[in-house]
Amino acid sequence: MACRISELVLDCRDPEMLARFWCEVLDFVELGREEGQEGYAIEIGPREGFGGPQPTIILRSGDEPEQGKPRLHIDVNPTDRDQDAELKRLLKLGARPADIGQTGKEQWNVLADPEGNAFCLLKARLNPL
Repeated sequence: MACRISELVLDCRDPEMLARFWCEVLDFVELGREEGQEGYAIEIGPREGFGGPQPTIILRSGDEPEQGKPRLHIDVNPTDRDQDAELKRLLKLGARPADIGQTGKEQWNVLADPEGNAFCLLKARLNPL
């Protein structure tokens, strides 16, 4: 049997703000919080909780991110509307266009969340889980 992604961890300055943002984007809910010596973390995920077909996201408080391109980013696909309608919704929620050197001919939109973390809105529409 192979491994499966169960959670993604994102260090950020304001876990509260990003938890609200990503919960709206993905229709997730807060699943839990954890306090530690180095700050705190908020875990968000599907309403059915941890361990389902979708990974959860842990937003962990931390200092400024290291310079350079991150090795991990999130791709999202619309489930109940087309890409243009979803782009408008994401921009209203606080996402903003990001330029990472794309040509403009891509079938996806590169965006940044409210803290500047890049993510992509893909064109394909997926069925909701």
